[in-house]
Amino acid sequence: MASALRNWLDKPNTGRGVSLATDDGGWDHHDYGRLASAARRTAGALIEAGVRPGDVVCVVLPTDFTCVETYFGVWAAGATVCLVTPPLFQDGDDYVAHVAAILRQARPVLTIASDDLAPLAARAMADAGLDGEPWAPRQAEHEAEVQPAGELAILQFTSGSSGAPRGVMVTWENLEANCELIARTAGFQDGDEVATWLPLYHDMGLIGCFITPIALQCDLRLMRPDHFIRDPARWIRCFATATHTAAPPFAYAYCARRVKPEQLEGVDLSGWRMALIGAEPIDPHSLEVFAELLEPFGFHREAFNPAYGMAETTLLVTMDHAWRLPLAVRPDPASLAFGQPVRILEQHEVGAHSKGAKSGWIVGCGTPEEDVPVRILDDDGNELADGLLGEIVVGGASACPGYYAGAEAKSTRFGDGPSGQGWSVFTGDAGFFHEGRLFVLGRMGDSIKVRGRSVYVEDLEARIAEVSRLGKGRITVTAVPGAGQRGLALFAETNDEAWVGDVREMLRRRVGEDVEVTIIVGTGLIQRTSSGKPRRRYMWEQFQAGRLPNARLAG
Repeated sequence: MASALRNWLDKPNTGRGVSLATDDGGWDHHDYGRLASAARRTAGALIEAGVRPGDVVCVVLPTDFTCVETYFGVWAAGATVCLVTPPLFQDGDDYVAHVAAILRQARPVLTIASDDLAPLAARAMADAGLDGEPWAPRQAEHEAEVQPAGELAILQFTSGSSGAPRGVMVTWENLEANCELIARTAGFQDGDEVATWLPLYHDMGLIGCFITPIALQCDLRLMRPDHFIRDPARWIRCFATATHTAAPPFAYAYCARRVKPEQLEGVDLSGWRMALIGAEPIDPHSLEVFAELLEPFGFHREAFNPAYGMAETTLLVTMDHAWRLPLAVRPDPASLAFGQPVRILEQHEVGAHSKGAKSGWIVGCGTPEEDVPVRILDDDGNELADGLLGEIVVGGASACPGYYAGAEAKSTRFGDGPSGQGWSVFTGDAGFFHEGRLFVLGRMGDSIKVRGRSVYVEDLEARIAEVSRLGKGRITVTAVPGAGQRGLALFAETNDEAWVGDVREMLRRRVGEDVEVTIIVGTGLIQRTSSGKPRRRYMWEQFQAGRLPNARLAG
């Protein structure tokens, strides 16, 4: 099964390749012939170092050509790749502890690290009980033959939004099936170009915007996340020639805030065919403000492809790949109870009506393909009809076999699904079908039951951000044990408490008097995963243990 994803190493198209963004605003291009040769020489060095098919190799490298060559060098050696994030905003001790937790589970035969990251990687190896030192990337003088592959293509560690990182076992069969699904639903055509700034250590960036286009030998423009944050217009300018991309909703809203029309003067975006949105619940406002910025330059709202997926399903589950406007709905919060009909108060296609549609609004994430069955189940495992709220369960060849080394998650589980679906991923996400499209409300673990219905913290966060005027990025809510086993903790990145009374009153009306609400304010509170998701439960545990020194209880 590995052949389709590694064929290019034997038959590279020298007319296409990867263009890597440079810090001075330019691009450095390597064609696929050069990349394949470097990857196979890297494989030669890895084989000399004792790497064999089926071994796990951890890679701690920044996004550069060495990383690209090393990644595919590990594959050419027949081994399993485990990409580990470089340090983001963590201090050294936190980063070492995170990497050590990965190494402790992965037990790699080799840990590859760049010179600047080698000291941190060495500390993590020691903490994980691994002998030896990090292996510096290198190439042999000869190009190795592409070796037979083991069972696992990737060991994809989840970023730990609800606890310690866990390694998802992605088989070659899983990966090949999902890459084919991505290419089919995204409408990849020969000669297409992809542009991305997503990190390679996260599933959407790695599989959707890196492995798939390279396996198809598309031209790929690859930026680092910090390039995008500093100059989001640079990403948009790529679509004068690029046709496909993917990003979370916040990125589209960020562009609308930061990019000025004059930065795009002369750019024709009419050929931009697919702008995938995923990784978190999608609000229509973020899409509309982005579209209004770019519409004068030829961008079409129909290019928006809302999608749903997760590492445990390799990546993609559903994508709204039809050339149509995304559909947004506002469910009645009082109707959100498992097994019950979701009452839709309002709905519209993304357009002018979407301005201001934030709190309580969600966008549909497409329709399932036949080879990736999606079911909605109630608490007893019974399949629910369209319009009823339940847990999203995914089957098909993309459903991964489980977590590595026997790890378990609190929400996501693996097992036999509904009749005819076979092996399935019980996602831990709540959702429903409406007009044939899947709508995702968020993590079941990030909700509380109030008077028999579920209240989702993402929805509360959006409303709190409006009432407090702090903005969504400075607010995180988590469900915690409280009075009557129901409580909420609100973390706010601010030292100002003028808004607290208004927020408490809003929450009292929304969740009732019997839900205990704890409000914590201060600086440096919001802990996020490598993909930007709040580590909700972890933050509460850190606060309870007294390990958030700048935190204090608000009045």
